Amino acid sequence: MVATEGRPAPKGESLTFDLSTYLKERQAQVEAALDRSLPLTYPEKVYEAMRYSLLAGGKRLRPILCLATCELTGGTVEMAMPTACALEMIHTMSLIHDDLPAMDNDDYRRGKLTNHKVYGEDIAILAGDGLLAYAFEYVATQTQNVPAHRVLQVVARLGRAVGAAGLVGGQVVDLESEGRSDIQEETLTYIHTHKTGALLEACVVCGGILAGVTDEEIERLSGYAKNIGLAFQIVDDILDITATQEELGKTAGKDILAQKATYPSLWGIEASKTKAQQLIDAAKAELEAFGEKAQPLLALADFITMRTH
Repeated sequence: MVATEGRPAPKGESLTFDLSTYLKERQAQVEAALDRSLPLTYPEKVYEAMRYSLLAGGKRLRPILCLATCELTGGTVEMAMPTACALEMIHTMSLIHDDLPAMDNDDYRRGKLTNHKVYGEDIAILAGDGLLAYAFEYVATQTQNVPAHRVLQVVARLGRAVGAAGLVGGQVVDLESEGRSDIQEETLTYIHTHKTGALLEACVVCGGILAGVTDEEIERLSGYAKNIGLAFQIVDDILDITATQEELGKTAGKDILAQKATYPSLWGIEASKTKAQQLIDAAKAELEAFGEKAQPLLALADFITMRTH
């Protein structure tokens, strides 16, 4: 899908989609909404720590996926923005906690010192806790023009995605697997479908729920999200080997040092790239029923395999 601007598509050719402009516009909207969502108040130290990590930049892929899906299925950006912000709060919590010495023990995230390196481990833990709790409050109190039963479904989905059935469970198995040479593909896939994939799936599915999609559409959106989630992690594993710290914004080569099982360690880099592309193709196939309206999600799927950080 080649991005073009300023010219109509020739007759018989589908309209092209300018992902770069779309991402910039949506990113700016998300950044402004996140800044408004969390004003500085007493006790300032914990709010500063929460804002430090929440507003540290990043691709904002998760909130953008939520907004894009809501629009795709007949909703609006305004309906989905509180949930989009909550998803970024949850994601940020997971990064703060993941970087702690007791977990992955990292000094850099998004090109900046990690939260505990700036505020100390105690405040970093509490900042993560604060963001997690506030995410649910924010969805419940700020979502406008959406029936209450849909908002309740979103809250339940978010809770499952971040708990022991999702992110927490994936992190536990990930920690247990470090340094072991006998990790099989099944275990590695469990780790990543829970640690990374569950929240990505929630981003996509929650956007649809807010707009009132059918059960059949939820299945399609879920299939799309599961495939891009696993492809995202495979690309992450490849970049940990091939990219520099400057490109990643975090320490490169940590998976090898921690003796973590990764997709490249099981399959090799080239086979991993092939598998990631197969997953993206499968993800895009799930969206065929949505037609032209799916262009943002199709382009985002391609973006996942082409990214360099």
